[in-house]
Amino acid sequence: MNAAATTPTPWMKRYGPAALVTGASDGIGEAFARALAEKGVNVVLVARRRHRLEQLASELTGRFGIDATAHAADLGDRSAVRDLVAATASIDLGLLVACAGYGTSGRFLDTDADDELAMVDVNCRAVLALTKALAARFADRGRGGIILMSSIVAFQGVPNSANYAATKAYVQTLAEGLRAELAPSGIDVLASAPGPVTSGFAARADMQMGNAERPSVVARQSLAALGRRTTVRPGLLAKGLGYSLSMLPRRSRTFIMSQVMKGMTKHQYAQPERQT
Repeated sequence: MNAAATTPTPWMKRYGPAALVTGASDGIGEAFARALAEKGVNVVLVARRRHRLEQLASELTGRFGIDATAHAADLGDRSAVRDLVAATASIDLGLLVACAGYGTSGRFLDTDADDELAMVDVNCRAVLALTKALAARFADRGRGGIILMSSIVAFQGVPNSANYAATKAYVQTLAEGLRAELAPSGIDVLASAPGPVTSGFAARADMQMGNAERPSVVARQSLAALGRRTTVRPGLLAKGLGYSLSMLPRRSRTFIMSQVMKGMTKHQYAQPERQT
């Protein structure tokens, strides 16, 4: 991958010429890829859907004159993470944006155990593995950035989405600890904790979301907060709900989030109308 054709900006001087974005085939990951390409940053696009990644890579290259590389991988597979790290060894990466992940919803006793464990692999283990590998590279170069996707559900237990909320609590805590630890090595770490976002997440998690933020808002506000804050709550809903909940005891926050989740999953328990 070559350096971007544009004159290096302060952003590129801080984080280098290239970024790796996981979950880049749609939603928040795609929005980050677009925002970075607009800044003149080369991007390595990672997701499972190769065809969609190749389409996006071609579009970003043609529109912004940057180098965009598609790398199809299922990050739930441990060997896929190792292969990704090896495949990008020669690229001067300075930024990791870890957006790959998914959620489940519904009664915990009714969810599939394998699916819940697979979610932990993608949302937690893969994030840790990539962060570990790339943080070492960033430390060697003396600068870099890491954006990990937390959520408004990360700050308390959430009935009917307990395991997903727990995976996001892990990411949130990891980012908070690493920000302080990696700062002396020149590495900025940010936890981005959005609320509901318009993307494919809701369909896969079987949730019905009302007010939802645009992925572009999440990407733009998160990139602006990198190096300045530990946690950003992008979007008005995330800010309003996050700050109002932060004033309450944890037990109260859990109760309120349980009501929110009930509203988003009530269709799962609706009884079909009886036919006469």
